[in-house]
Amino acid sequence: MNNLNVLNEREAAALVGCSVALMRKWRLFDEGPAYCKIGRLVRYRQEDLNAFLDQHRVETGGGR
Repeated sequence: MNNLNVLNEREAAALVGCSVALMRKWRLFDEGPAYCKIGRLVRYRQEDLNAFLDQHRVETGGGR
């Protein structure tokens, strides 16, 4: 990770816990976390990845 909290797709995939291929599939189908496109470069902001994970958080019922 770098000082600007901007990650490449490999770093972003590692943070989310998925493959780079899945990150690319999400972009292709307009799903997954928000990203920045700078020419041919794809970058993910740390806060967008955290927001994506928060949106997909599932709370369990607890002590059943």
